[in-house]
Amino acid sequence: MSHKIYVVAGEVSGDTHGAELMGALSHQLSEVEFRGLGGPKMGGVKGAMIPDWIDDAAVMGYVEVLKRYSWFKEKLEKAVEEVIEWQPDVLLLVDYPGFNLRLAKKVRSDCPNTKIVHYVAPQVWAWNQRRIPQIVASHDLMLCLFPFEVSCFENAGLKAVCPGHPLIDELEEKRISGERDELLVGLFPGSRLREVTRLFPLMLEVAQDIHSKGYRVRFVSAAAGEKVEKVMREELEKSALPEGLVRIQLGESQELMQKVGSGIVASGTATLEAAYYGMPYCLVYGVGWATYLLARQVIKVPHIGLINILAGQELAPEFIQNDANVYEVSHWLGGMLLDPEARQAHGRILASAASKLGEPGVHLRAAKAISDLLNS
Repeated sequence: MSHKIYVVAGEVSGDTHGAELMGALSHQLSEVEFRGLGGPKMGGVKGAMIPDWIDDAAVMGYVEVLKRYSWFKEKLEKAVEEVIEWQPDVLLLVDYPGFNLRLAKKVRSDCPNTKIVHYVAPQVWAWNQRRIPQIVASHDLMLCLFPFEVSCFENAGLKAVCPGHPLIDELEEKRISGERDELLVGLFPGSRLREVTRLFPLMLEVAQDIHSKGYRVRFVSAAAGEKVEKVMREELEKSALPEGLVRIQLGESQELMQKVGSGIVASGTATLEAAYYGMPYCLVYGVGWATYLLARQVIKVPHIGLINILAGQELAPEFIQNDANVYEVSHWLGGMLLDPEARQAHGRILASAASKLGEPGVHLRAAKAISDLLNS
């Protein structure tokens, strides 16, 4: 039996998770056709007709989204039209809650026979539990990353399954052997252009400060895509740092996390990746003040780093807004560079916390849950 699945992801991590799940679904189901919105990895899956919109869609922050409201509204309306015309068996939403929850609500009313599944549960437990009834009304299945999320949705009446965190399969595939270069520091400014523009200059200033204090270390950074790489190289040229002090490479961030001795990481999925590989790091985060003040009103958890939320305590230091400055970050990094034992202990603690993310086989378990839903 042939199945039609419309998939939507709006960020680099969602493109990766979506592509892996699509591959697992192709294995689980006899015949399957994919359409939707995503990135190059999703578009490269066999049987997929998915244009790449990731660079334009990956916008961070309330205010930043509002500035492009008309563009997102147009994309949402077009996606609804495509779903109504195609009538897929499943609407598969990968993370990206701001867009995908609106899409689910519209599709539920116009395509009642389409099953709606969300992979990577919206973190409403952290910022807006009042949206749970809306999610229950518009979804058929929630695939959660963390075990504690299941009861949050099931108690409200929505079937929920925790197959584990999709990072597990992806990161295990990319695990490498070898010793860390203790004189190499990794800079991970994120995948969104706006956050890279805000955070990478800070990281370069930290590199300059550490260099000026006599630390004999080098820095390397991984760009999430070609557009991001271009912006990063422009910032590096403007910084007038000594030639060779900072190197920028395209992609391979997970490999880099296993090679460097320590790092600075933008808040997001990369904080889990770094912890999984036991890379000692601190987290930096900065958005426009209007966005930050709005977020402070709704976020209900004490930490923003995913590994810290999972652990229930601040394992990776968080430098947020005003605290994300050269003095604070350089002070932490300098301390790590001077104390190898503390640095290695920090890496072990992070890796231990990340082990709670689950066992390999996540995408196959998620695909099985979707297959069961279709056959129910």
